[in-house]
Amino acid sequence: MNITIRSSPAELGKMAGIAASRKIKAAIEAKGHANIILATGTSQFETLSQLLSEEGIDWSKVTMFHLDEYIGLPVTHPASFRKYLKERFIAKVPALKEAHLIDGEKDPKTECERLGKLISDNPIDVALVGIGENGHLAFNDPPADFDTEEPYIIVDLDEACRKQQLGEGWFKSMNEVPGQAISMSVKQILKSKSIICSVPDERKAMAVKNSVEQPVSNLFPATALQNHPDCTCYLDTRSASLLTKQK
Repeated sequence: MNITIRSSPAELGKMAGIAASRKIKAAIEAKGHANIILATGTSQFETLSQLLSEEGIDWSKVTMFHLDEYIGLPVTHPASFRKYLKERFIAKVPALKEAHLIDGEKDPKTECERLGKLISDNPIDVALVGIGENGHLAFNDPPADFDTEEPYIIVDLDEACRKQQLGEGWFKSMNEVPGQAISMSVKQILKSKSIICSVPDERKAMAVKNSVEQPVSNLFPATALQNHPDCTCYLDTRSASLLTKQK
């Protein structure tokens, strides 16, 4: 895991978005198309904004996969990650080759199987991810399943994860926050050729410290990124503030 620290979320997002753009264009140049994973949430605002502003990406050659989604949440709900990606990404790019969104309103097991087959046929070139306040990677809360070979799995959301979603303003009360989600598995995320991890904000500082400095453990799910050969974690000075050694 490489660490890059910038002064603000805007600078963090700029660097991460530029890096993602370069890797997408390199994949298209090398093989004629690119497969990407997009995360959602407040941590991705600046990164996606920069990526959308980058010139020279032939989006008609890009297939997008969705990282995670709540089970049972309507696409019209403000917290829906499908809604997020449709409004903040898909609507703002020329037609993608394909966009595979997770439909949390369908039977979860069937949806996991559908998406699993699709992603198994489309190796990922670039994954954009974040780290949760509880150290989760996607919706793989601790103790995360590091062993499953299934690309998409049904997960239970722990209290810390649900409180984060409430605190970020996506829901009006804890009762509204779903208790389960469909998430890309840790092993599937790690199959990505390149991973760009964007983590702004002081409230993520302890999660960042644990993810970077703790031994790899499913109790700190994002520590799994330590073993990836091409992963860069983009931080701002606040999210990096607790690191023992800042780079």
